[in-house]
Amino acid sequence: MGRGRWADTPIRVRLGLALIVALAPVLIIGAIQSTLAARRDTRVHQTELASAAERSAATARARLAAAEILLQTITPESVGYQCASRLAEIKNRIPGYDNLIRFDASGRVACAAAGAPADPARGARPWFLALAGGRPMTVTSQGGVAYADQPALLASVRAEDASGRFEGVLTAVIDLASLRPQTVDRSLPELSEVAITDRFGHLLSTTRADAFATDIGARLAGRGRAGPTLWFEPDRARRERVFSSAPLLNQEVYVVLSAPFRGVVSWAVFNPFSAIVLPALAFLAPLLAVSFVAERGVVRWIVYLRRIAAIYARGRFSVRPTRAVEAPPEIRQLAESMDSMARTIAQRDADLRRTVAQKDDLLRETHHRVKNNLQVISSLLNMQERALADPLARVAMFETRQRVGAMALIYRALYQGPDLKQVDLRDFLDELIALTVAGERAAPIRTEIDADHIDIDADRLAPLALFTVEAISNARKHCLDVAGGVLSVGFHVADEMAELTIADSGVPGAVRIKAKDGVGRTLMSAFARQLRGEVRYIANKGGGLTTRLTFPTSDAENG
Repeated sequence: MGRGRWADTPIRVRLGLALIVALAPVLIIGAIQSTLAARRDTRVHQTELASAAERSAATARARLAAAEILLQTITPESVGYQCASRLAEIKNRIPGYDNLIRFDASGRVACAAAGAPADPARGARPWFLALAGGRPMTVTSQGGVAYADQPALLASVRAEDASGRFEGVLTAVIDLASLRPQTVDRSLPELSEVAITDRFGHLLSTTRADAFATDIGARLAGRGRAGPTLWFEPDRARRERVFSSAPLLNQEVYVVLSAPFRGVVSWAVFNPFSAIVLPALAFLAPLLAVSFVAERGVVRWIVYLRRIAAIYARGRFSVRPTRAVEAPPEIRQLAESMDSMARTIAQRDADLRRTVAQKDDLLRETHHRVKNNLQVISSLLNMQERALADPLARVAMFETRQRVGAMALIYRALYQGPDLKQVDLRDFLDELIALTVAGERAAPIRTEIDADHIDIDADRLAPLALFTVEAISNARKHCLDVAGGVLSVGFHVADEMAELTIADSGVPGAVRIKAKDGVGRTLMSAFARQLRGEVRYIANKGGGLTTRLTFPTSDAENG
């Protein structure tokens, strides 16, 4: 995280990250311990499942061994006309046997405890031939025909006469369900299911068929089948399970156990409180506690002080952070510092306002006195003008008096206006033109003013006013005082350029634009240079002259 992004991170997030870093080792150690415990539990679970399969197969094999002993015991008695009744009595007394059958040496049924199926080829069956060839006992699930309604095993022993000659077979039909362990057996893992299969993986007997995979035969064929085996795969319902098998009858019949796969995730499911809830609570409780404390004890007070600071930024220093008395000491001290700062700023602001007001009063008084002094000078010039007999001298004195009057008007507009630094040019031009065209004259003069309302500062107002006075004086001298007419004054601002135009209706036929420069034009050029502008003189079509001054506004000049 860069410095900029970290600087923008809220305090609650910073505290949370710090707590996460502090608790991370505890969480990691707990996760490692939980994983190791899960693996250990899984290994124990798998070992128990393999042992349970072997125990189940051993129990079933013991049942078969008991059946062998039983058959060998009753073999001498399974002859005579009471053979069927004696076999039926034994079958009824000992559970787990569907039938007891005595075959003669050719494979025909001699007697049976219950009905026996006919099988002309019985004497040629592999299991029968093995007994006839001298094997004392055979156990098979492939009897050739169905000897019971349910899948069953045929446990058969060889019957001999006194000389040892083969004289028949005694067969016990054992229901496979009776050999299958019950799921309530405490030796079996929890939620286990049991099945007995042949070597091809066909389910001969099962507690629940969908708890077993469809390719059990392939699994049995790919492993050593002399002892218990263990593997993992989904069952027919696509649930992960662990399987264990053990041979029941040579390599023909197997006991298969199926149990839920208890990996790390399933171990956590079986042990939710110790594996998930406790570590999560140990991690989340401090995180929530710190988040709550940060929110209630720090963040909400910072938000409150930020609102107070926003009020101070708008100039309202009278507001006090009174609610901060409930905040922690550090926040309370910060609020007191802000309050003290606000009072100091308010006091300084009041002092500055008083100082500025005093300076404004002094400046207005200064402008007033300058205006009065200029009016005195104007009055003296007026007296001097009346005392002169030379007409040219009187005209020069009159023009000088008008210039002084324009300067006095500037100072009056400044001290009478709301702002000591600038005045509205439209109102100023009204008074200036009225002052300039006033006086005795032979012909009437009509004035037209078209000016924008724009504030102009005092530094630009002086040369602009003097330029206007000179332009109007020239218009009066060469035209208006002789023939009368219209004096048009315009002032407009566009594209950061200001334009002042002063035009007179003129005397028809008179050519003034080519006149030699006099004192007036020299002064106007000087005033234009002070404004960083340019002056042009344009002859009107109907006579008269237009004086045009263009200069940049203060914004354009500063840019």
